Amino acid sequence: MGGRELVELTNKVYKQTLLFPKKEPLRYKIRETADEILKNVVEWEAINKKDLIFEIEKDLQVIKAYFNIAKWQNWVSYFDILRIELEYDKVREYFKNQAIQIQTIQIPKQKTVKEIKIVKKPLNLRKQKILDILKQKEKVQVGDIKEIMKDVSKRTLRRDFDELLKQHLVERIGQSNNTYYVLIK
Repeated sequence: MGGRELVELTNKVYKQTLLFPKKEPLRYKIRETADEILKNVVEWEAINKKDLIFEIEKDLQVIKAYFNIAKWQNWVSYFDILRIELEYDKVREYFKNQAIQIQTIQIPKQKTVKEIKIVKKPLNLRKQKILDILKQKEKVQVGDIKEIMKDVSKRTLRRDFDELLKQHLVERIGQSNNTYYVLIK
């Protein structure tokens, strides 16, 4: 649905609403909504702004409600309003498809709890020993573990703790020299 076709459709709306009583608020509400739809569609075509699709959809629902009222007022032919309404239904269908495409492309798949558990790596003996020490003591620092595992560097132990943090097995508390690690229950 291009802007040119929508301009013609908006003109049809204006012509039909000319037949409404002059002071009838519905006459102006339908025109305002048709103008808003046209403006948003033209803007969407120019910059492809995704959030406009939802504005367009909202305005299309509003104009449909207005048409439903107008069809029963006998100011114009029921079928003339119905034809215009059907053309707006085509616009709605087009933008509904656009919204579905954007949602499918834009929304990254979120990991479920089961997938996160599958991603976890099996613990090596050193990490398992760190967890065993944490079970005995409520909290430890990297230096405490270094005293027990003398042949392992502090840098390696920090990497081990980072892995345990990523796997949500331990929690880091404090900063700098006051950093402790505790088990997550």
